[in-house]
Amino acid sequence: MKPLENVVVLDLSRVLAGPYATMVLADLGADVIKIEQPKIGDDSRQFGPFVDGESAYFMSLNRNKRSITLNLKDPKAKEIFKEMVKKADVVVENYRPGTMEKLGLGYDVLKEINPRIIYAACSGFGQTGPDSKKAAYDVIVQGAGGIMSITGHEDGEPTRVGASIGDITAGLFTAIGILTALYNRTVTGKGQMVDVAMLDCQVAILENAIARYVTTGVAPKPIGNRHLSITPFEAFKAKDGYIIIAVGNDNLWARFCNLINRPELINDERFATNPLRTQNQKALKAILDTVFPTKTVDEWIEALEGAGIPCGPINTIDRVVNNRQVQAREMIVEVEHPVAGKLKMAGVPIKLSETPGSVDTPAPLLGQHTEEILKDFVGLTAEQIAELREKEAI
Repeated sequence: MKPLENVVVLDLSRVLAGPYATMVLADLGADVIKIEQPKIGDDSRQFGPFVDGESAYFMSLNRNKRSITLNLKDPKAKEIFKEMVKKADVVVENYRPGTMEKLGLGYDVLKEINPRIIYAACSGFGQTGPDSKKAAYDVIVQGAGGIMSITGHEDGEPTRVGASIGDITAGLFTAIGILTALYNRTVTGKGQMVDVAMLDCQVAILENAIARYVTTGVAPKPIGNRHLSITPFEAFKAKDGYIIIAVGNDNLWARFCNLINRPELINDERFATNPLRTQNQKALKAILDTVFPTKTVDEWIEALEGAGIPCGPINTIDRVVNNRQVQAREMIVEVEHPVAGKLKMAGVPIKLSETPGSVDTPAPLLGQHTEEILKDFVGLTAEQIAELREKEAI
């Protein structure tokens, strides 16, 4: 049994932030019913890369879910949705604020239908505030949220983080908010609204950047791969790639200097303590840049790990997928899709000892479970379903 096995989620979200949140819930056992626009579906079904016409992007975010098509602009489809809300635990949407209200399906309406419903809205700028109605995409929020201003090389251009963390962090915080609201409901018996903004989530993960600004009055800038206050703590170019080292204290420093056959650096007045090494980081890097190219990444890792010095490679994605630790933790899994065939994707990172999550089913085809859900969940007859299809309500 999975921990969320008795939780029913109606998922109106599309593309990334909302689907990522509901994927987390689905992996942990929730029955996620993905409600999509007839004939069109989730926008990300049109995003590449494609395997036999099916989007790998979509498939990687929508496993373990069921798909039903509903035209929520149609009065009959709206009534069906309201019937589904009566039996559901959670509704998730990531429309621009006000969209659900225009459809007559906002939280104020749905909570009257089911006072226990958890209504999660994940948007760019939140349900309140002067910018709430603005549209947002990942890169817009990364820019507005400050993360791009501290990412990249020193004196370089502002740089987007490679993964879509504007969307993904919002998805994670949305999942946390839903689980918190579900737990609170076990105590109070009442549902509530979960309002998550992508911008808020970017601010929340700025951690010491905000601390540095509010204590010094100076806005942090990009510093590349190094640490602001620990040295050496960055990437260096080896013979065949890059290696990261993290010399976090003076004992490790002495051990490191002996390992690289530069014992004179231990008590060098520029590098004798961590504050001095940080103050003279550029001078130290110039020295170490002549040391690391003498060996390969694997040779350095073997030597450094043998000396107990934290280190690691900068793996390309192909090496991540085939990494022994990643595979041992079942973080790359394979599912069989009815059209695309076998597809590998990231696994479930939350490891529970008694009720583990898992990836059991592939992402659904558009509307794959429409009749099944309308029959078993809503209680419609085959004739009623046929009539709805004829009128393009589903």
